Amino acid sequence: MSGFLAIVGRPNVGKSTLYNRLVGARDAIVDDQSGVTRDRHYGLADWNGLEFTVIDTGGYVEKSDDVFEKEIKKQVLIALQEADVIILMCDVRTGITDQDQTFVDVLRGVNKPILVAANKADNHNLSFQSAEFYNFGFPEVFPLSSVSGSGTGELLDRVVELLNENGKSATVTIDESLPKFCVIGKPNVGKSTFINALLGEDRNIVADIPGTTRDANHTLYNKFGKTFYLIDTAGIRKKTNVHEDIEFYSVMRAIRALEYSDIAYVMVDVNEGLSSQDLNIISLALNRKKGLVILINKWDKMEKETNTMRDYAELLRAKMAPFTDVPIIFISALEKTRILQALDKGIEVYENMNRRIGTAELNEWLAETMKKHEVPSYGGRHIKIKYMTQLPTKTPVFAFFCNMPSMVKDSYRRYLENELRKSYNFEGVPVKFAFKKK
Repeated sequence: MSGFLAIVGRPNVGKSTLYNRLVGARDAIVDDQSGVTRDRHYGLADWNGLEFTVIDTGGYVEKSDDVFEKEIKKQVLIALQEADVIILMCDVRTGITDQDQTFVDVLRGVNKPILVAANKADNHNLSFQSAEFYNFGFPEVFPLSSVSGSGTGELLDRVVELLNENGKSATVTIDESLPKFCVIGKPNVGKSTFINALLGEDRNIVADIPGTTRDANHTLYNKFGKTFYLIDTAGIRKKTNVHEDIEFYSVMRAIRALEYSDIAYVMVDVNEGLSSQDLNIISLALNRKKGLVILINKWDKMEKETNTMRDYAELLRAKMAPFTDVPIIFISALEKTRILQALDKGIEVYENMNRRIGTAELNEWLAETMKKHEVPSYGGRHIKIKYMTQLPTKTPVFAFFCNMPSMVKDSYRRYLENELRKSYNFEGVPVKFAFKKK
């Protein structure tokens, strides 16, 4: 529940360069041409022990005739509403431009912490020039260079401080021992129908525990011998005059729901199959170390033969490779078909996520596994895995201690994970292996 950081500003001020530095990747297009960041990017950053989501937005241009810049403007406005903290990127070399001033007028109506990043301040003289940006009226200006990284530490210290303050104000009292489920997916696949089918008409079975504005609601579900929290983000964001970018907003909503959840039900429309956006949402859940259950909705509308369900599941797993150890439940939210089976599977995945295996038992398993297939040598040298243990983390992490950890091939790592999954039930759970020097 650490929150969202949005990086915004006019085109070509270095937003994507800062984003890449924060998330440690180069998955945003970086170019001097205006408007090259047309699709939004979402990444996880970690600073001073706090993990948070960074949103890289395209350059905001007012009254543009360019179709892409019009779409970018819509997405930027959505990002401003969803963010917890906002970084306004400017170029200290060009100073305040008309485009900057126009965008600042938009930001004045946003009731969020706004930090001004005076980018490209590569020397002391340019750092002094950053004082110009106090004319915007925002109290905090940080001279920095997103290319070299100078000055970014001070900015991130303040970002984390603000996110921590936001987290404290959004605290709700919940029982942390109970699993927390969310239902995510593309628009119009039946998420609301599924939630309504779970809650039913008897509202006495639920107790609403509202969070603060823009945060998710935790609904306590206690029925059919099952008790858990259902994380609901529907209806949180008020409608605006902006025509929503549906795909962008649905991903934003999914990230917000995942922050509060242990297990994600990813809902897919059987008639549409597993699309690239579905795979993106699945990837978001796995990267955030959440348990996963795939729900194929509207199965009652599907023409079926003897092996239709099996063949459909095989096709889905092929698209999700290499993570294929995931439960797939075929449901009809409207007809309430296999609703209880979906609940049972979610609780099972939660139990799998909390599975702990003793060190002695693990090393017996490791010895047997390496007997069947030895670790491939490297450059004529034998790689020896001495022992392994499960680390005390919220999601399963296994540490392997060996003489040359960096030389263990990916193919052997996959072999170990596949064998571990055959021996122990980690269905629906992302498992991490860490190889360390011994």
